[in-house]
Amino acid sequence: MTSPFETVNLQTNIPMELAGLRIDQALAKLFPQYSRAMLQAWLRAEQIRINGRHLQASDKAFGGETVEIATIAPLKNTNPIPQAIPIDIPYEDECLLVINKPVGLVVHPAAGNLDHTLLNALLYHYPFLAGLPRAGIVHRLDKGTSGLLVVAKTLTAHTHLVKQLQARTMHREYHAIVHGKCLNSGTITAPIGRDPRHRQRMAVTKNGKPATTHYQILERFSHHTYLQVRLDTGRTHQIRVHMAMLKHPLVGDLTYGGQQRCRKQSLPELANFLQAFAHQALHAVRLGLIHPATHLAMEWQAPLPLDFQQLLTLLRLDFQSHA
Repeated sequence: MTSPFETVNLQTNIPMELAGLRIDQALAKLFPQYSRAMLQAWLRAEQIRINGRHLQASDKAFGGETVEIATIAPLKNTNPIPQAIPIDIPYEDECLLVINKPVGLVVHPAAGNLDHTLLNALLYHYPFLAGLPRAGIVHRLDKGTSGLLVVAKTLTAHTHLVKQLQARTMHREYHAIVHGKCLNSGTITAPIGRDPRHRQRMAVTKNGKPATTHYQILERFSHHTYLQVRLDTGRTHQIRVHMAMLKHPLVGDLTYGGQQRCRKQSLPELANFLQAFAHQALHAVRLGLIHPATHLAMEWQAPLPLDFQQLLTLLRLDFQSHA
């Protein structure tokens, strides 16, 4: 299958006549083949370097700077293909869809996952969503994370929900299982940005975007902790990065937690289950928002996936065996 993406590697200098413009405006004049919105997205993703630095779109150009772009971009005139993928929809009305995403389903097409995504499924079941940004998808969940997310069915609803997300009036609650015994509930406030050493990962960095995660202990086990997690912000991999920073990475998170950890004295059934647990133990259990049309507060809950429930059962049995 021909890839709908192209590799972009560009280098040039900002001419003096563009001095004084915002960086995104200068880049739009230098690279008219790419939209200003796309260039802004590349700046946010730190895929553009100006004199070796990552700048904001609003920073000013002085003229003479070296611009380096290294990224992947969609080819022009390529559209996602509708695909008959089943979707679990706990709620639907004329304005929005609430979807319970399973583990393994990617939300947006991207390099490495060009199709068989939630977006492809939405275009099959709701063809009119092709007229909305990202087919109405308002926020994402990682491939290995299950649970609730919202999709707008109209442009008005999409605008309303995006503003809620930005204003932090959309409430998202997760359940997670992490390695180690957390001593206390707490709040993590630490900026998150692209990991300068591993560009496919995120990290706590001084130049990152503000990120706040609240976590509360639901249950402690012999060598693991079951948490309720709430977000004030929605940075990429936020929960995974923040919990790893505390030395309590999520079970199953090989990107930020390394190999699965299990004590020699653990039940064999638990050890075997942990070794086979192939995704991060993270589930978006509750979603709350203000309805775009009625302006009423609404909330939905999604039951824990079966493998998550099985893991909790084994952790409890293991804990009881050591009591």
